[in-house]
Amino acid sequence: MKQIDFLFHRPPLEDKKMIRTEQRQFKRYETRQLLDYLVMDEQGNPGEYSMATTLDVSCDGLRLETVQPIEPNTTLKITMELEDTLVDLEAKTTNTGKRQEKYVAGVNFIRMSKDGRRALVRYIDTLQ
Repeated sequence: MKQIDFLFHRPPLEDKKMIRTEQRQFKRYETRQLLDYLVMDEQGNPGEYSMATTLDVSCDGLRLETVQPIEPNTTLKITMELEDTLVDLEAKTTNTGKRQEKYVAGVNFIRMSKDGRRALVRYIDTLQ
């Protein structure tokens, strides 16, 4: 079977002076779920492996809670189980911060298989 990857691309803003009140294109749904991730270095080599908990998910990203800080613009390889389907994807951190004793990172999906995309959409449908 042929593997098809989806690449996620957001068009750049035409006017950088434009005030942005809402950056999200898709509604986020609150969910708590374990996932594991691998931090990739700038050359694409695997680095630190760890686990996280999702706080919310949307069609183009998620927010996760970790015990280790993650820098903005870090590429992550994430594996998560969505309705009995293991989904492997690549994501990039967009924002990070600290919340109580843990860290929070928002990520945008940048690569996911067609089957993974279908599983994600089915999962989000159950949250609505």
